[in-house]
Amino acid sequence: MAAYYTITGSRAGSSGKKGGLRLATPTPHITASEGDYAETVLMPGDPLRAKFIAENYLDERKEVNCVRGMLGYTGKYKDRPVSVQGSGMGMPSMGIYSYELFNFYGVESIIRVGSAGAISTDLDVGDIVVGIGACTDSNYASSFNLPGSFAPIASHDLVESAVNSAKAQGIKLTLGNLLSTDVFYSDDADAMKAWLKMGVLAVEMEAAALYMNAARSGKKALCVCTISDTIFTGKALSAIERQNSFTRMMELALGMI
Repeated sequence: MAAYYTITGSRAGSSGKKGGLRLATPTPHITASEGDYAETVLMPGDPLRAKFIAENYLDERKEVNCVRGMLGYTGKYKDRPVSVQGSGMGMPSMGIYSYELFNFYGVESIIRVGSAGAISTDLDVGDIVVGIGACTDSNYASSFNLPGSFAPIASHDLVESAVNSAKAQGIKLTLGNLLSTDVFYSDDADAMKAWLKMGVLAVEMEAAALYMNAARSGKKALCVCTISDTIFTGKALSAIERQNSFTRMMELALGMI
């Protein structure tokens, strides 16, 4: 779908425009109607993981989106409304879905639940990390026309909720800086060593765009990731281990609702 949208106003609000026309629901990428999403959305990259969360944790669930296979569901967890929506991979895809949810569907908080590769040598596969901030090699922030460098950070109350949920469930968390990269296959063999010396915990591909869109929209965001592999040792979770470890992360995020 080829299109280009501009934003006006102090906050993004519902001010996205194409050809002078105000956008409304359904959006170009989501077929849901207004009110179909809860105020809090869990957002895995993989739409099939969104389906897994919905089918295994949500009562009274209904599918609210299936455009391009990017599945979305709304239901209840312990009688509290919650939605789950796939974001796809990378900042452009996260940027689209988080923007539309924040600005057209009344979503107030998005919690990314994904995977990350450990940069820190103190992390092991299966560990869960929370991104207080998100460094990036992306040019995504240039779209906001800022007179300097923007530092994408998580929402403090969501960080606090994640810590409380982890304590209640006996889950160990590591909090710190993530790297959101545009490149999965890189020619720079020393790139991760450079980020390691700055204390960056792990690398993923979406958090920075999510945090920037939340800031622009006046909304809340947090990235919670399970370590699926370690950059410097080559250790990786098996398919079964991923399933079990990711389940702990899902339950931690749901405990924040």
